[in-house]
Amino acid sequence: MASIFTKIVRGEIPCHKIAETDHFLAFLDVFPLAKGHVLVIPKTETDSIFDVETQSYSNLWLFAKDMAQAIEKTMPCKKVGIAVIGLEVPHAHIHLIPLQSVEDINFSKPKLKLESSELSLIAESIKSNLKIRLHFN
Repeated sequence: MASIFTKIVRGEIPCHKIAETDHFLAFLDVFPLAKGHVLVIPKTETDSIFDVETQSYSNLWLFAKDMAQAIEKTMPCKKVGIAVIGLEVPHAHIHLIPLQSVEDINFSKPKLKLESSELSLIAESIKSNLKIRLHFN
């Protein structure tokens, strides 16, 4: 059975897309810990991030770096935090979360409830600050 992320990749479930290449996708988390919380995934469904093929793994992190830099330019934050947990969805993914404090990356705290219109504005704002590399495989 396809993961929710695979369904997003296929266009079966909508998302607030930030960027996409042939192999990777970045989109807003609809249950964010902070405004600007982005998920970065390989399009190929792989349960564990450490099972992603080596070259793709390296390129995934370069893609995530580009997203993090755009988030930092867009969202008021001290840093962009990174989390790879992998328990909630069986599809490798990286959380990029704008941080003011370490508590902002606490996954046990209540998630924000944002309107779709606000998520769209955030996505467009991050996109406007994105400088993506063209060499991702």
